[in-house]
Amino acid sequence: MTPRPRRFRTTLKTLHLWLGLSLGLLLALVTLSGSVLLWEQPLLVAGHPELAARPLPDLATQARSLEVVLASKEAKGLRGLSLPDAGLPVWEAQARGGDRYYFDATTGALLLTRHKSGDGLLTLLDWHTHLLTGEVGETVLGVVAFAGLFMLFSGVWLYWPGRQRALKHLKPHANPPVLRWASFHRAVGVIALPLLIVMIGTGTTMAYRGAVRTGLAAALGEKAPAKPPKTAPLEGTPDWAAVLAAARAAAPDAELTRVMLPGKDSGTIVMRVRRAGEWNLAGRSTLFIDGHDAAVIGGEDATKLGTGGRLANALFPIHSAAVGGITWRVVACITGLLPMFLLVTGFLFWRARTRRRS
Repeated sequence: MTPRPRRFRTTLKTLHLWLGLSLGLLLALVTLSGSVLLWEQPLLVAGHPELAARPLPDLATQARSLEVVLASKEAKGLRGLSLPDAGLPVWEAQARGGDRYYFDATTGALLLTRHKSGDGLLTLLDWHTHLLTGEVGETVLGVVAFAGLFMLFSGVWLYWPGRQRALKHLKPHANPPVLRWASFHRAVGVIALPLLIVMIGTGTTMAYRGAVRTGLAAALGEKAPAKPPKTAPLEGTPDWAAVLAAARAAAPDAELTRVMLPGKDSGTIVMRVRRAGEWNLAGRSTLFIDGHDAAVIGGEDATKLGTGGRLANALFPIHSAAVGGITWRVVACITGLLPMFLLVTGFLFWRARTRRRS
C-alpha cells in the first residue's frame, strides 16, 4: 500500500503538471500581454505622435472643447472621458463597446478613432482583462489566476529539499535534458516566486475587485465605498465650464483625471481626481457633481480612507506598474514573461522524462 505522504505528493505532481499544461498556457498568454500593456501609452504615442505634440490648454478652453466633443456623433456611445494632461494633451473618450476616440483639447475636433476589433493594443487589453469574452472571460481569468498561484506554491512544495540543501538544488545543469529543463524550471520558479506572487496575486484581485474592496472594508470595520447620489435626470446639457470650475475649486491641489457622463436615470456627474500621494494614475478620489447647477454634492478622498480602502486602491497601481518608476515597470515586464518560460521549460522537462521512460 502506498504511504499517504507519497500518494499526496504524486497527486500534487499530477495536478501541477496538467494544470501547467492547460490553464498554465492561458496564464502565460495573459501575463505576456500584460508585459506589453505596461508600455501602452508610450506605444500609443510612438504610433500616433500627433496626439502628444499639442499644447495643453487651460481649463476654460478644455470645457469649451468638451462641449464640442459631446455634441459630436461619437458622443452617443461614450461612457466617460480622460481629461487632457501633459503626457497626452487630448481628450481620450472611452465608448461602451471598448472603442476609443481622441479629440483636440482646444477645438474638440476628432483626431483619432481606435476600434477594439482592429487595434492591436485594445485587442490585447481586452484579452488581458476579459479573454475577449466579456464578463465570462473575467470570471475565467480569476480561476486561471488562482490556478497560477496554486502552481507556484505547489511547485515550491514539490521542490523543497530541506533548508540545508535548498541552494544546492537551485544549481542549473546543462545535461542531460531531463535535468537541464528541470533545473531551469525549478530555479526560475523559486527565485522569482515573490515577484510572481505579487503580479499574479494582484491580477487575481482585479478579477474580483469589487468584492475585494468591499470585503477588506468589512473585515476592518470600515465604511463601504461611497456611491454617487442620484439626482433628477438632465433635460439639457450641463454647463461644462461650471462643472470643471466647481471640481477645480473643490479639489484645488488635485489633478482632475476623468469625467463619467451622467446616465439616463440621474443627472449626477462623477469626476475622478488624483490627490497628492495617490498611486493610481487616474486617482481613486471622486467628486459627485449635480449636472443641473454644477454643485458638488459629495465625493470620497482616497487619501483619508482606512487601511482596507488604501490597500484595495494600491493593488492596481502595483499590478500596472503605475508606482515604482521605470525600475518596477521593467521588473514587472520581465515578471510577465516568466510564466511562459516556466510553461516551456516544464513542457520540455515532461517531454524529456517521457521519452527517457519509453
